[in-house]
This record gives sequence, C-alpha cells and structure tokens, in this order.
Amino acid sequence: MRTTGAVDYLCYCMLILQFVHQPAAKQVLRYRLAEEGPADVRIGNVAADLGIVAGSGEVTFTLESGSDFLKIDNITGELTTNERRIDREKLQQCQMIFDENECFIDFEVSVIGPAQSWVDLFEGKVIILDINDNTPSFPSPVLTLSVEENRPIGTLYLLPTATDRDFGRNGIERYELIQDNGENSRRLGSSGGRDNGDSYSGKRRFDDGASRSSVFELQVADTTDGEKQPQLIIKGALDREQRDSYELTLRVRDGGDPPRSSQAILRVMITDVNDNSPRFEKSVYEADLPENSSPGAPILQLKAADADVGVNGQIEYVFGAATESVRRLLRLDESTGWLSVLHRIDREEVSQLRFTVMARDRGQPPKMDKATVVLNIKDENDNVPAIEIRKIGRIFLKDGVANVAEDVVVDTPIALVQVSDRDQGENGIVTCTVVGDVPFQLKPASEMEGEQNKKKYFLHTSAPLDYEATQEYNVVIVAVDSGSPSLASNNSLIVKVGDTNDNPPIFSQSVVEVSFPENNAPGERVTTVAAIDADSGKNAEIAYSLDSSVNGIFSIDADSGDIRVNTILDREQTERYEFKVIAKDKGMPILQGSATVVVLVADKNDNEPKFMQDVFTFYVKENLEPNSPVGMVTVIDADKGQNAEMSLFIEEEEDIFSIENDTGTIFSTLSFDREQKTTYTFRVKAVDGGDPPRSATATVSLFVMDENDNAPTVTFPINSSYTLLPPSSNIRTVVRTVIATDTDTGINADLNYSIIGGNPFKLFEIDGGSGVISLVGKLEQKHYGLHRLVVQVNDSGQPSQSTTTLVHVYVNETLSNSTVVEAQVAKSLSTSLNTNIAGDPNYDLGKQRLSIVIGVVSGIMTVILIILIVVMARYCRPKNKNGYEAGKKDHEDFFTPQQHDKSKKPKKDKKKQKSKQPLYSSIVTVEASKPNGQRYDGVNEKLSDSPGMGRYRSVNGGPGSPDLARHYKSSSPLPTVQLHPQSPTAGKKHQAVQDLPPANTFVGTGDNISLGSDHCSEYSSQTINKYNKQVRRHIENSDGTPPCMRGCGHKLLTRKEETHIPDVSTPPQRKPTKHGCCTPRFSTPATLGFMGASGLDG
Repeated sequence: MRTTGAVDYLCYCMLILQFVHQPAAKQVLRYRLAEEGPADVRIGNVAADLGIVAGSGEVTFTLESGSDFLKIDNITGELTTNERRIDREKLQQCQMIFDENECFIDFEVSVIGPAQSWVDLFEGKVIILDINDNTPSFPSPVLTLSVEENRPIGTLYLLPTATDRDFGRNGIERYELIQDNGENSRRLGSSGGRDNGDSYSGKRRFDDGASRSSVFELQVADTTDGEKQPQLIIKGALDREQRDSYELTLRVRDGGDPPRSSQAILRVMITDVNDNSPRFEKSVYEADLPENSSPGAPILQLKAADADVGVNGQIEYVFGAATESVRRLLRLDESTGWLSVLHRIDREEVSQLRFTVMARDRGQPPKMDKATVVLNIKDENDNVPAIEIRKIGRIFLKDGVANVAEDVVVDTPIALVQVSDRDQGENGIVTCTVVGDVPFQLKPASEMEGEQNKKKYFLHTSAPLDYEATQEYNVVIVAVDSGSPSLASNNSLIVKVGDTNDNPPIFSQSVVEVSFPENNAPGERVTTVAAIDADSGKNAEIAYSLDSSVNGIFSIDADSGDIRVNTILDREQTERYEFKVIAKDKGMPILQGSATVVVLVADKNDNEPKFMQDVFTFYVKENLEPNSPVGMVTVIDADKGQNAEMSLFIEEEEDIFSIENDTGTIFSTLSFDREQKTTYTFRVKAVDGGDPPRSATATVSLFVMDENDNAPTVTFPINSSYTLLPPSSNIRTVVRTVIATDTDTGINADLNYSIIGGNPFKLFEIDGGSGVISLVGKLEQKHYGLHRLVVQVNDSGQPSQSTTTLVHVYVNETLSNSTVVEAQVAKSLSTSLNTNIAGDPNYDLGKQRLSIVIGVVSGIMTVILIILIVVMARYCRPKNKNGYEAGKKDHEDFFTPQQHDKSKKPKKDKKKQKSKQPLYSSIVTVEASKPNGQRYDGVNEKLSDSPGMGRYRSVNGGPGSPDLARHYKSSSPLPTVQLHPQSPTAGKKHQAVQDLPPANTFVGTGDNISLGSDHCSEYSSQTINKYNKQVRRHIENSDGTPPCMRGCGHKLLTRKEETHIPDVSTPPQRKPTKHGCCTPRFSTPATLGFMGASGLDG
C-alpha cells in the first residue's frame, strides 16, 4: 500500500551518509541530502566520520565554506542545514545537468586544536538528491494543432512536449488525452521501457491503456534521447465541412510519489491537406562554441527538407523545448535555419546548451519535425585568479585588516587564503606566494591533492611579532595562472600588531565647574579638559567624547579636549548643564575614564517684558464708582534679578486711567456712561530694570456694559393728539400705533406695550411687541365719544423701566366740531389717570330718571317689608346647614330671575372663548345674618330654603335690558323697582343706596365675588371713577366670625389699596344687635336699593 505524501517527503529527507576512507591522513567527506528540506536537518557528524573524539571543547570545528546552506556545531561537529532552503533546480552548479550526474554542494571544515596550536582543513560534498517538487507543464495553456481533412486513419501528428525541471523517475512519465465530447476515454500511461536503437521516427510503443475514441487517439513514442513524444493518431474520418475543430484536454503526469500533473487545451483545427512533413538532415546537431563569442557570430545551420511544393513546402525554424537562457543567448533565423550568437556566452556561467529546434512547413495544417542541438562552450583564459582572504579560527579579520596580538606564538595561522580560477585546464592551474620581507608565509591547508583551479592555504606567522618594532604589516599575496598568456592578480592583508592595554585614561579633576554667559556665539570654547594614560602608542592615544545627555548642545574635540557650545545658550530655558566627558584609549580592549562637567549659564538682560496677551479686553458696567478697578494686566520677564524688575505706565491722552505697579490693576478716575461712550482703548507699557532697559506694550480695550438706566421714550403719538374712529369700523381695525425708543441696548431696549387704563369696555387691544392698537370689540351707541387709553411701555431690563403715554380715540361718524373734541382732550390731560374716559356718560340718564322715581317709592315700601321679614326671621328661622351656592335656584326663591332673551346673549371674547360681562351685569340682594348667630362658611355657602330668609342672589342681565325688575318673579310679594344698571348712584336727588360694609358688598359673576361699587356720573363733574377697573377679591371668614361682623370692627380687607370702597354721601351708622351683629341705620328713608356691580374681569 502506497504511503501518504507527507510520509514520502520525510523519507526523502532522510540522510544517507557515505564516508570514504582514504589511506592518507586527510579524508574526503561525502553525504547525501534531499532538496527542499526544512531547517536543522541532520546531514552527518564530521567528528565521528573523521574519527575525532569531540565534545570536550578542546577541539572545535568551523565551517569555512558552504555556510550559505549548511552549518556545523563547533563542539560536536554535527553538520546540519540552516534556514535557507535548498532548491536543486536553482543551484548554479546544477543548472545544466540533464541526466543522473550528481549535483552537490562543496563545503570545508577546519578542525582546530587547543589554543589553535594546530589546524586541519577537510573538504566535503553534499549530494543534493532530486525530489518531485516541480510540476510538468506545457509551453502554453492552449495548444493548437492543424489537421488536414481526409487524412487516412492512423495518421500521426506530433504534439508539443511538456517540460519538467525534475529528472529521472520524477520527470515526465505519461501523457493522457481527454475527449471533449463527453465520451468515456481511457488514459494513456507513459511507456514502460525504452526501445534501444529505435529512432524518433522508428517504432512506437503503445500502452495497453491507450485512449481511444471515434476520431482521435493518443500514443507516446520513446525517442532515442530518452524523451517521450506525445502523438495524436487519427482513427476516424475527418470532414472539415462537417466539423472544423475539436477541443481536447492533454494532461501530463510525472512519475513522482505523489505524482504531479498539469493539463492544456488541445485545439485541433481541421484544414485542407498537407501530406509531407519537413525532415532534418540529422536528428542531432552538435557543435563547439568558444566562450565570449561576439554577438552575431554564426554557430551552425540547421537544414530540413520538405517534399511538398508551394506553401506546403516552405519551412520555418523555431525553438522547440528550449530554456529561457537558450532563447536569451542564441538567435535562430526562421527562414535559413542559421543559429547565431545573440549575447556573449560565459562558460563559467553556462558550460553546455541543449535544446530542440522545430522545422514546420507553412501548409494547412503545418507539418513539423524536430532536431536536438547540443552546444559545448569551450573555455578561454579570460578570468584572472581570484584571491580570497578569510578569517580562520579566532583571529579577527575585517575589511582586509587582521588584528594580531604581539604575544602570539610562531607558526600561528592568522588567515585562510583561497586561490581559484574559473577557467579550465591549464588556464585554471594557479600558483600562489607571499611577496616582500614580512614574517608570514603560506602553507597548504590540506595535504590532499584537490582541484587544480582551486587551492587553499593558511597564512602562518614565520617569526615573532614585536609591537615596539613594527605595529603594522602589509602582506601582499600574488597568484598566477598557467594560461597563455598567463593572468595574475594580487590581494593584500594588513596585519596590525596589537599592544597589551592595561591602563585607563584618568582626569585630574572628577568634577569641572565653569560659568559661561548666555547669548554666546555658536562655536565658542567653554573649557578644556585633559586626561593622561600610562600606556604608550595606540594604547596611550586618547579620544574624547561626550555622553548622549548633551543632545548636541555641546561638542568636544576628540583630540584636544576643547569643549565648545554648538548653539546659543538661553538662561531662561536652562540655567545649568551637567554632562560627562569620556576619554577612551585606542587599545584592545578599549579602556576609558570619565569626569563630570557643570556649566552654569550667567544671565543677561536679553528678554523684554512680555504681556500675557497682546490685547487685554475688559467689560465694566456703566455708572461704576470713580477710582474703581476695571481690569488687571499680567506681564512677566524671563530674566531674573534687576533685569526682571518692572515698572508699569498708562499711555493715553485723556488721563482717565491709572495702574498699580505691583499688581497691574487698572483704575478709572470717572464713572462710565455707556450712552456717552461705549469703548475706551489705550496702551500699557512695561519697562524692566536692566541696562539698557527693555520695554513692551499691550493694548487695553475697555467695553462699557449697558445698565437699564434709561426709561423708554414715546415718540408717537403725543398726548394731546387724537384719532377719529368711525363706529362702523370692523374688528381688528388698526386704530393707532405707539412708537417708543430706548437709549439702552440689548434686553434693556427690548420694549413691551400694554394698555393699563381707559379701556373699561375692552374695545381696544395693543400688540405687546409692535405697539399697534387694534379694535377688538363692536362699537355701540354708548361708545360714542372720546376714549382715553393709558398705554404703558416697559423695557425688559432688571429692574424694568417704564413710560406711560395717552392715546385719544374719538368714536364718531364725522369730526364736525373739532373744537369740542380738542377741549375734551385738553380736559383729559388734566384728569387723573385713575379716571376712565370712555364713551358718552349721558347715554343712560333719560332711562334712569323714571327708574329712580319708581325705585324711591318701591324702595321705601320694600325696606319696611324687609325689616319686618328680617326681624321675624331672626326669631323664627330654624337652623340650616346648607350655605349659599351662587347661581343655584332655591325651591322657594321668590326673587328667581326670568330667562334671558336668547337674542340678547352677551358676546364672547374671541381669545378666551367666554362671555364678557357688561358693566353692571350683576345685581345683589342683601340679608343681615343668620338668626342664630352662625357664620357662613364662605360666599358659596348655601342658605336655608326658608321663605322668610333673605339671601344673596346674583342676577345677570345683558346690556340691552335696563329694566332689572323683569328678572324677578311676577308673583313676588314685594313691589319691583326699576333701576338702570348705569344710572348714577351718588349725587342724584332720589338715589337709594344701601350703605353696606365693603365686605358685604358682592358682585356676582359665577363663583367669583368682587368688592366695591362702581358708580359714576359724568367724568367731568363726578369724583367717583365710573370706569375705574375694580379688583375682585374672594372674601372668606378665616377667623370664624359671622359674616355680618365684617362691618363691626373686624378688618377683613388687608389690601386696601387694591379694593375700591365707594364714596357715599351719607355714611351709615351701625349699632350692634342683641345677636352681636350690626344692623344698618340710614339717615335717608329706610328703603332698600340695589347696588350696581362691575362685571369686568379683575
């Protein structure tokens, strides 16, 4: 059973040791080694093969040559391969070996005795065995063959041969043909033997496994030169008109284990008939070619004949199986067959050229024949002898100089001299000698007779060496070959006799300190150091150097010891340098001593003061107190001492700023006003105390930051101006635009507009950002007349500044009497801003007069009836835990308001989507207190359902329903009184007003309760603000006091400034009842009226 490829490869890598014993004292070592092996493959043991006992270290082994591929253990003599891979096909000496001739690597081993008292040199050869490491290949991946149609069955066609760089059993073994039509084809193996005596065109042999098909068949013929020629046999009829081409696969396989193979496409083209092949005059052409033949020199002419005529008889010559070197060195004329030199051929590189030449005609398909050409390159004496001087043993040799100690013994080998000549025969026989009067001589390295053109010698000392007499020898070796004319060459070796060195250099001071000023010129000498050495000659010659810590700043003269500075020293960067000076002698081994050098750098005034910034920028607030710090500059000076003492100055024209010398703080002598000047720029100068002094300047930019110290200024409109607004104006009509400015900047100048007074009907709205006043409510008859809007302009500073301005709007169809309007505007300017001026104040006077008369009469009767009911209720009313709930209908409420007219619903605000309550939209009835003295829990507390109890009720009426009595039940036992919501409540003759404490005066708007009364007459004659916006307050009893006690000394209104208490002409007098509550007393007839309350949102 065949083993795997890996096992076979290891078997190939096994070494076969062959040792040939010689009767002489010296022996030739021969080993065998397979190529392509790994590193450290054992080849053999030189010590064992030479019969030398090794391992103690007294006898050592050195590989003098062959180290490109081999290595030897110096102690044991074990010879192994090194890391470089051995490829037999790439070895120069194996390039032109075409048969079983041995390919080998030469090596030399020197055996060195104790203390190099004796040295023996042995030669050896390592035979490189071929392995199957190359794959056979065809000259092209696609092979084209032209075959004539109608060729008889059995016609043979020569196929291109493959090449394999391996040889022997690893060479080409068989060819195989694979059909392209999918037929099952059998593969042809290589011939099992050779028919000696059969020529190329003679008898062919077929294997039993020859592949057959319906058209083609492959057979392989063994030629006389041992090659295998694949041939294609026609076995079927060819008709180009039926099929003009066939594509087959030709495979080649070598005989290695495992075998390697490759394949090519064989493209068979069917052409017309060409029935005669060219024939060479002879199958082998052989000639001798002198080396160095000039390009173009003819070598030989190959001739072939073709019995055909015309194109089929025209022959062209091409290279067949030829290596790259053949094609590079030779030229073949395609027409004449002359072979000539293309490039000069060196026999020392190529000793023989062997290749084939194909002769093919130009028929279709072409026919061909081949012949073998063998060119033997003849030697000429064109190489001078080469002398190579190498080290031997422990003697150090480099760059043609050998260092030999003066105490070596006589006849010590100090170098190995190899003399060789690349020529052959007499041209390569070389003689060698030492010329001149020197104490050295050559001795053969081996007593064996080796190759004539390669000899080795040891260069021995022939006399004692004396250092004091001669320190150096120039040994010249001359080699002459035996050619005609002879060529000679020489080489020299400098032998330096070494002195014994045992004294290191010594400095007189271990530490050298020197002061050196900064800002020096490069190259100045800093100091000089010196060391002495007790030795003599080279051992006493001292070379000075500095350690690497100087980084190139200092350098030293290696001979004199002068230390120089290479750069300009800057004390501000480095004040002190410390480094070592090393003194080395020139002996072997080198001895050295050292000393420390300290360089102290002295200061100079070479640095100007330096501000931390070229431009200092400070931001200060305006209105800063005079003599306050506004900024600080920082300045430094890299010098020290007096050179770093600085004085600061302000350079300006106005003498506004001063500077503190110690801290660099800048002070101002005035208070800044940004509106006057926003930026100050000046320069600060710093002067140091050096001689001469140095100075520097920096720019200071001071920016004054804005404070909100300016109120907005209204530029349009002026207070005395007015604008006409027709009543037919649509909502969102632009009425006026307020324009204001602010001399501050930024957020302090960001203005916001708002209406703070004079807009009780919410007819107007101002855009907070632009100041545009727009109409947002529908104008009615009562809105006719002058409207004074109080507009406040606020900035966004902290704290905010504001300005108030007046905007007069006259609502009317036309401006028929401007004098009257101007008089009203003039009166408006003298009227308090707390007084609302909006529309016609006399609009409802006519309607209110009748209501007042009826109200007076009804009020008297109602007061009497109410007093009786209240007195009875105090004693007869049971306790009721239910409180008043605004807007909720009681079961026995005889003041229940009627349903509102749906057509007269109040309008809704477009933004808030809720109805705005008109002026006097809520009517309130009054009761004194609970009869049992209990307090109400709040405004929303429910009262008793007893019909005898008074209660607060909120009656909402629209602006179109002045008759308030219609909101009550028609079955009410009390007479109704008509009271217009906008009728004057003070100053009129029959006005009936119940003077209640402010805490008992409510305005009913849902669940919200407002304090105060909103009554006014004409704004020009009344002191009570008709249009003043009232602040609604939600009143709760937090101290547990009954509600009626709020008028008996309990101060429940803590923010009096936010609550408007109406000014009545006749203040009521109150006296406590027996229940502790107050009942009002009136100086007017005891009538109960209804107070109009503002329905405006607080």
